[in-house]
Amino acid sequence: MKQVVQNYKSGELAVLDVPAPGCKPGGVLVRSAFSLISTGTELMKVSEAGMSMLGKARSRPDQVAKVMQSVATNGVPATYRKVMGKLDSYTPLGYSLCGVVEQVGAGVDDVAAGDLVACAGNEHALHAELNWVPKNLYARVPDGLAPRHAAFGTVGSIALQGVRQGEPQLGEVALVIGLGLIGQLVVQLLAASGVRVVGADPDPARCELAERLGAAAAGDPASAAVESAVAELTGGHGVDQVYLAAGGGSNQPVELAARLSRDRGRVVDIGKCRLDLPWNAYYEKELDVRFSRSYGPGRYDPEYELEGRDYPIGYVRWTERRNLACFLDLLARGSVDVEPLISHIAEFDDAVETYQSLKDGELKAVAVLFRYPQRAGEAEVLAKAPAVAVPAVDVKPTPVRAAGTPVRLAFVGAGNYATSMLLPHLAQRDGVELSTVVTTTALSAANAQRKFGFAEATTDLDAVLGDKTIDAVFVVTRHSSHAELTRRALLAGKTVFVEKPLALTEDELAGVLAAVEESGNDRLQVGFNRRFSPLLREARQRFGTRTGPANLRYLVNAGRLQHGSWYLQQGTEGSRFAGEGGHFIDTASWLLDADPVSVYAVATSGNEDLQVVLRYPDGSTATISYVTTGPAGFPKETLDLVADGRALRLDDFVRASVYGRKRWVSSRLPKARDKGQSAELAAFVKAVRTGGPMPVPLQSLAATTAATLAVQTGLAGGAPVTLARSR
Repeated sequence: MKQVVQNYKSGELAVLDVPAPGCKPGGVLVRSAFSLISTGTELMKVSEAGMSMLGKARSRPDQVAKVMQSVATNGVPATYRKVMGKLDSYTPLGYSLCGVVEQVGAGVDDVAAGDLVACAGNEHALHAELNWVPKNLYARVPDGLAPRHAAFGTVGSIALQGVRQGEPQLGEVALVIGLGLIGQLVVQLLAASGVRVVGADPDPARCELAERLGAAAAGDPASAAVESAVAELTGGHGVDQVYLAAGGGSNQPVELAARLSRDRGRVVDIGKCRLDLPWNAYYEKELDVRFSRSYGPGRYDPEYELEGRDYPIGYVRWTERRNLACFLDLLARGSVDVEPLISHIAEFDDAVETYQSLKDGELKAVAVLFRYPQRAGEAEVLAKAPAVAVPAVDVKPTPVRAAGTPVRLAFVGAGNYATSMLLPHLAQRDGVELSTVVTTTALSAANAQRKFGFAEATTDLDAVLGDKTIDAVFVVTRHSSHAELTRRALLAGKTVFVEKPLALTEDELAGVLAAVEESGNDRLQVGFNRRFSPLLREARQRFGTRTGPANLRYLVNAGRLQHGSWYLQQGTEGSRFAGEGGHFIDTASWLLDADPVSVYAVATSGNEDLQVVLRYPDGSTATISYVTTGPAGFPKETLDLVADGRALRLDDFVRASVYGRKRWVSSRLPKARDKGQSAELAAFVKAVRTGGPMPVPLQSLAATTAATLAVQTGLAGGAPVTLARSR
């Protein structure tokens, strides 16, 4: 079999052919499907291996102390031979994976051959095709959870154990310092626990990701933004807990923790950062400093890890294995989402090149997975991935743009929506260049060029897709062409903004996702703008984090279509709901922070008035009433969200209110309704300019599209449609 190894003396990395492990009693033999690179711990080890001997000594003073003790006991020659022999040998890498049980050892009766399991341990969950894993270091993967997500189990357990050490309580405020892989998971776990979170990291892309995954605010620890957010959320008292998830030699994290903690707050060290505690600051607030040891109780205990002796649950509620199973359950129920953290998926045979790219900084990533070749018979087991899930994509790194270089955009289509709702926001935006407009008729292209200042107007789409100077393509054409144009633009390597809908059929959606997989280009945004509405975003923030299931009602007074509208061409352009229903499903899913697991739809006889009921993993429901027979003077969109004794109301993007202990009502907007187009375009342009994450995860775009398409399926079949669970 093949395994990733490293020579700590020379720094050499290799994929070696090594003997396959046997299946010993008390454990199982697991064939890897995906294994996760820890971009913190493993890269630190890889970097240390490349240092000089003096550099290695400086980075590991604990090991130097052991060497000196050995010199005193055994003498210099014997110690030298021992140390050099240990250094000049191959050591394994990896500690978090998901795979298929190939063989079960004696004494194991909780899994069988063919079961999918997540595995832990830096001696048992290695980057290798086969691993023997003792029974307390694996957990069965819940049905419906994608194998690549289950590969996060060990790292998730580390984050989960850190959160347990902080003992968070509902309504508290926490600060997470360091928004790498562990920090991002800590943010989500705290948010799922009813804690409001502030993140701190010098990387703007990681701060933006943390906010998207549940943080109330995130910013550079050296700026005033983090301190201001803490003051606002805590009334100036300081946070209840600080989680140190940072690494490196700076003492800034522990100093920031003391400054922003409340009196008698808790500080939990999860990462490996410098801990020169400023005595006065910690003494005066009587801060409680705690350490989180890896995956939980049982770690480093050979009787637990190797001999399989469990701790009684009445005495030790959360062990290593129980933490692992708990994190997998949170993933399966959608309480934690790891898909946005996956920056890169590499083939296992390319492991050396992947490590080198990470070490050199060519590949900037939060999480990287190795994908292993499948054997005959494993496809069905590994098919637990959602049917509409984004394929495991070997994403090509986004080229870094030169400072000051404008983002060059091309528009395919220049109809009413493009010219009234998109182009006015882009034409005057700094750092944007409207390069080319493509239409089917020369006159409409010329009109758009004259009005908005495009550099060129053409009817030749191929020329635009082949123009390497164009950074992003907007697809704003008839619905029936969206999927094909999007597919072509992705294959051409362009970042794509496509107006809703992304696709009109399941085959079209599959074609778009196949283009993502084929090209390695997942830079896609669909025009679901309502989640970007400033009014709705403020209302969501004031509503706060949910702890229980919610009920959401969304009334859409769509109105009657005018004679001649191309929406009436259902044979080619799809139904009205297929065309715009994604707006409302996306808004509901964003407010509920999950993707739906089932869709039930009914229609009144003879018209297109629909009732669509969406069910979510945590038991929440959303009912969308889409009516075409309402009066013209009635508001188009009204929304109510009720959960945890609180209620949020949105009145047609004119006014919003939140009811709870206190009541908040927005001021009536003096101008036209802001449904989020400007903020959506700003976020899209920023992602293109910086190469950062797209404004909405591809998984969410695909799930919303699949749910929209399921409405028609449900109407035809008269029964609920079960959707694959993706978050």
